[in-house]
Amino acid sequence: MIATRKKGQWCEFTVPVQWTTFTLDFLLRSVWKAPKKLMHALRMEKKIQINGEPPNWNKQLITGDKLQIKLFQPEAYQVSPTFLDVELLYEDDHLMIFNKPANMDTHPNEPGEKNTLLNAAAFHLEAKGESLNPRHIHRLDRDTTGTVLFAKHALIGAILDRMLEERKIKRTYLAMTDGLMMKSKGTINKPIGRDRHHPVRRRVSQTGQPAITHFEVIQRLHKEKRTLIRCSLDTGRTHQIRVHLSDLGYPLSGDVLYGGSNVFKRQALHAVKIEFIHPFTGETIVCHAPFQDQPPIFRDIDPYSL
Repeated sequence: MIATRKKGQWCEFTVPVQWTTFTLDFLLRSVWKAPKKLMHALRMEKKIQINGEPPNWNKQLITGDKLQIKLFQPEAYQVSPTFLDVELLYEDDHLMIFNKPANMDTHPNEPGEKNTLLNAAAFHLEAKGESLNPRHIHRLDRDTTGTVLFAKHALIGAILDRMLEERKIKRTYLAMTDGLMMKSKGTINKPIGRDRHHPVRRRVSQTGQPAITHFEVIQRLHKEKRTLIRCSLDTGRTHQIRVHLSDLGYPLSGDVLYGGSNVFKRQALHAVKIEFIHPFTGETIVCHAPFQDQPPIFRDIDPYSL
């Protein structure tokens, strides 16, 4: 684990042995893969120091030295901080993971909207006295519940965005479909595009964007004629799991938009787990999201077992 600590507006890293073959330039450019524009700003605005002094960007780092980066400068909130009853699953100086409830958008879709998870994240930071602008790294549909990852500052936001693109952030979903699925596991590799006949719906389309969904049956509920499955994604298209399973002939229970039954008030889809290696500390972060529906959709299953 790499030792870090927050000192006012600065984050201080104690240089570990494994960084001693790196220059500062290599650490930011090739290890963290920070955007060139952000690196340039850190350099020109003198927001990076080593042991309190201006650094030599092309000199190898030394074990035990203190690398200081000014990451926690006050920023204006991009949304109105709003108190909403949302469960915080994990937080450190750089990132947060929330358990999004149903009937809540991840972010505002029009100016002035206040009842979103992003508004709740901003309120959480404001209540702690942290004038930082939260950034959502991914999102969930309005009626999909579970884990959503937020960055607290621009550098970690850029790094997490890149990790998501490179599939280094693994998200596991729990879903329930109408019908008894015959295959125990499989992969759906079909492109997804907009449905020209509907303003919201997506569909499998040869001219759409690549989309890959992996699924595995957890339990077949013979009495209810439904199937409980675990899903993971190689891509993050809008409504991806919903579109793919509907196209396969097993729409999500409660997902009337894609041909599912109305047995539940919402589509039976929950982002139950997120896991990744923390880019600064090297720790493995694993978060499970407890179920929130009342009455429950997913019965007799432990979210921490998935």
